[in-house]
Amino acid sequence: MNQYSAGMRSTPEITLPLRLDRTGADPLPGQLADRLRAMAIDAVLAPGDTLPSTRALAAHLGVSRGTVVAAYDQLLAEGYLSAATGRSTVVNPHLRRVHPQRPRISRPMPPEPAPAFDLRPGRPWPDEVVGPAWKAAWREASAAPVEGPLPVLGLPRLRLAWADHLRRMRAVLRDPAQIAVTGGGREGFALILLALAGERPLRVGVEEPGYPSLRRVPARLGASVLALPADEHGLRVTDLPTGAAAPDLLLVTPSHQYPLGGSLPVDRRQALLEWARANRVIIVEDDYDSELRYTSSPLPALAALDDPEDGNVVLLGTLSKTLTPALGMGFLALPGRLVPAVSAARRDLGQPVGLVAQRAIATYLEAGALRLHTQRMRNRYRRRRALVVSALSTVPGARVYPMDGGLHAVVETARPEAELVAALAAHGVHVSPLSEYWSGSSTRSGIVFGFGAVSDADLAVALDLIAAELSPARIAP
Repeated sequence: MNQYSAGMRSTPEITLPLRLDRTGADPLPGQLADRLRAMAIDAVLAPGDTLPSTRALAAHLGVSRGTVVAAYDQLLAEGYLSAATGRSTVVNPHLRRVHPQRPRISRPMPPEPAPAFDLRPGRPWPDEVVGPAWKAAWREASAAPVEGPLPVLGLPRLRLAWADHLRRMRAVLRDPAQIAVTGGGREGFALILLALAGERPLRVGVEEPGYPSLRRVPARLGASVLALPADEHGLRVTDLPTGAAAPDLLLVTPSHQYPLGGSLPVDRRQALLEWARANRVIIVEDDYDSELRYTSSPLPALAALDDPEDGNVVLLGTLSKTLTPALGMGFLALPGRLVPAVSAARRDLGQPVGLVAQRAIATYLEAGALRLHTQRMRNRYRRRRALVVSALSTVPGARVYPMDGGLHAVVETARPEAELVAALAAHGVHVSPLSEYWSGSSTRSGIVFGFGAVSDADLAVALDLIAAELSPARIAP
């Protein structure tokens, strides 16, 4: 058995393995022709790829040049190869016309057509992210010299810029050494879970209803999940378990409960912090869209009420709602006592966000561009929120939950949920069923939809369709 990895000179150059079996009954020219033909059929060899000369290929395979010439002549006759005087032998540039690709036994299903009005919740308006400040930040970041390894918790400039942003926008005072750069919300949550993991599986409390993607993270890491009830004002703190029944960690959205939209009142916030201290529970505050508030200024974070050194609250932030989920970047603001454990976990896992991206966002934050962008988007989303309220708040039988902030609306209705979602899909309106935000069964029927990622005109048309499907005439007696 002989093997040759042939450097096929094309653009770009490719490497191909060729094996000839000297002990087999099949002649060597036939074997070589079969191998090259199969590579052309399977698109390992592409039309126009240059093959090695007969002399070079023969030398590497350890066969006579006549063996290679016979194989090439066979494939030239069949139309798989092409040659001309003074030029190299190549795979026929018109191969697909001469030998159409064989149909595959299993074809992937064609993609479903995109909905006319994609109102999936939680997506921001993308068209104004790329502006002069954004371009300048990335241009500067990519032009700077490449440095050594990043510190495990992230670029110091970025951590300093994020600490300043949190002080200005969320009233959270943290030393930059207490900021950890993450690859987004789920990656940051996973980092905390891994940092706190011990000899027994963690028990993680989550809001019921709650944000589905974050709630799936603990189970992936071997933790057990405990659903804790929330209402229109947020987590029901008086119903939290205590003592041995308390979770090790609690994921909560105090500034904007997802999906019901409530903000945790001050008395509940104080009670929650007291409960966490008494039961030694770490609170992960998901601050996913708290800066997008329409009825008042952004509320102070729960972490702002906690002790920055010996406290129990980890602030989990991301740029997915204020900028774009495509960036894949976020942060953790940690109590000082948890920094060593998180640093150790990050050292083992590695820093997921590259140097250029961290430099760019540091520059973007230092220029105040994120604050200006957030203000512009808040004004845009406030107008769209008004469209939703105007279109749906007077529909008989439909309850529109308060929308003090965020990028989504919740509408509860007596119409069967699956029927409503299917009817809207038939009109090209893509929404989510309300029940999917409960881990167990729910008695509520309704829809959750976003208003951030569509134009005002498209939103107005989609809202007319939603209002029509919510009308009492659509509800079977």
